[in-house]
Amino acid sequence: MVRIRPATPADIPTILHFIRSLAMYEKLLDSVVADEAKLTATLFGERPYAEVLIASCDEHPAGFALFFHNYSTFLAKPGIYLEDLFVDPEFRGRGVGKALLIQLAKLSVERDCGRLEWSVLDWNEAAIGFYKSLGAQPLSEWTIFRVTGDALTRLSQSQ
Repeated sequence: MVRIRPATPADIPTILHFIRSLAMYEKLLDSVVADEAKLTATLFGERPYAEVLIASCDEHPAGFALFFHNYSTFLAKPGIYLEDLFVDPEFRGRGVGKALLIQLAKLSVERDCGRLEWSVLDWNEAAIGFYKSLGAQPLSEWTIFRVTGDALTRLSQSQ
C-alpha cells in the first residue's frame, strides 16, 4: 500500500537522500550542491519556493515529488511544474510513481491549475513510456533554455 503525504521539515534528510539518488541515476551527482540547510530554507523557510510529497510503502520512504507553481499567460491560470520525481529502486513496480502523479493531478485540479507538466531526459525511455501510459504528451516543439552560474551573473550585470 502506497501512502502519500506532504513533507515536513523532519523529512529534509529523506528529501536530500532522494535528490542525491536521482542525481546518481541521471549521472549528475557532481552537480548536486543541495544540503540540509539550503533545503530547509527554500522549502520551509520564510518564503517556501517549492513543495514536496513523500511516498511511503510499509512505513518506509519510497519516493518523492518536488514541485512548484508556474503560470500560463495563455490560460490565465497557475500550473504545477514537477521538478523531480524519484522512486527508490526497491519500491519500483509497486505503483509509487503513479500514486505521486495522481496526487499531483488531484492537487492541480483542487488548485484550479490549467496544467501539470515536467521534463524528462530524452534517454530515459522507461520514464517516457510510463508517462505516455498515463496520458502525458511530449512537447517536442519546445526547447528548454537555461542560464546558470557565471552566465547568470553576467546577464544580471548587463545593461
